[in-house]
Amino acid sequence: MRSIYHTILEQIRSGSKTVLATVVYTAGSTPQKPGSSALFGEQGLLAGTVGGGMLEGEVQHIAKSVIVSGASDHFYFNLDSDQGDEGAICGGEAGVLVDANPSAHLAALEEMEHKLSIRAEGFLLTVVSQKHDQGRSIRRYWINSTRTEDLPGGMDPAFKEVVESHLKHAIRYGFTGIELETLPAHQVKMAFLEHIKPMPHLVIAGGGHVGKALAHLGTLLEFEVSIVDDRPEFASREHIPDADHLVVKEIGEAMNELEPGTDTYIVIVTRGHTHDGEALRACIGSDAAFIGMIGSRHKVGILKNQFLEEGWATPEQWSAVYTPIGLPIGSKTVQEIAISIAAQLVEVRNRKKVSHGE
Repeated sequence: MRSIYHTILEQIRSGSKTVLATVVYTAGSTPQKPGSSALFGEQGLLAGTVGGGMLEGEVQHIAKSVIVSGASDHFYFNLDSDQGDEGAICGGEAGVLVDANPSAHLAALEEMEHKLSIRAEGFLLTVVSQKHDQGRSIRRYWINSTRTEDLPGGMDPAFKEVVESHLKHAIRYGFTGIELETLPAHQVKMAFLEHIKPMPHLVIAGGGHVGKALAHLGTLLEFEVSIVDDRPEFASREHIPDADHLVVKEIGEAMNELEPGTDTYIVIVTRGHTHDGEALRACIGSDAAFIGMIGSRHKVGILKNQFLEEGWATPEQWSAVYTPIGLPIGSKTVQEIAISIAAQLVEVRNRKKVSHGE
């Protein structure tokens, strides 16, 4: 997990005081959509964004005072570009919830952390009370499935039903406000759901120069990165500090143990075509969202003939492999090759999101 909630947990465990700001409503042209969040500490922005520019500056100013007062609240912003000299060109409206005490949600966040560590998904429900003298009460709950059995037994059954009716909408859009109009004289001012799922898993077979550069880019692009190499010095934290997981094992054996799912992206960049072939043989035809292999057209042709002649892959399975890997940007250096591969990963990931209506 490498989301803003991961940073919140780090800050809670270190004893630091923070404020979490979340965009919960937008209208017109705004720099960020609902669900965008930023974490602020006593020294300023720690992680995330609510849009940058004038909006983020105003939210940061509010966050500083909220850290002192300890009073959570909901703030409305009119993003009229004529209001300041920040170069804003939006002109829309935004509502931002500022949570003065993220540490109050430790139980829900730790449950989320555990589920994401085993690559399970779920929902984070945020419930905001009507305003009182000390601001607003904010409670967060983790929901494991598409039903609401995980919510406290004392919670209003009618509210639970409304929450459950919004879960599919949260899956589709990632973030959704909960309509409360049907609830009689409810104490809840607002509530929203976030669909939380593991980052896509980037498995890089080969910890050499290209693998190292790609691991760094993969981290920036919000992949969970695993490096597989049979050489301990190449699959090490000293060599590749950006990787989330390091696997030191015979490459073919390690790849055979991999259970690629539809959110797995496999890049094969080992030190030779023998290891490339072993890695590819282990995953070709799997459910992986992406399988790509580096190599010249000559080397790729040799491996293709071998795979088809030996019956290790069908022509259809081979045609699904991205090889030679990377977008055609005329790459020459290691860094350029890694960028071309990373760009192709993003292209496939975004195409997948569109096809699933995300």
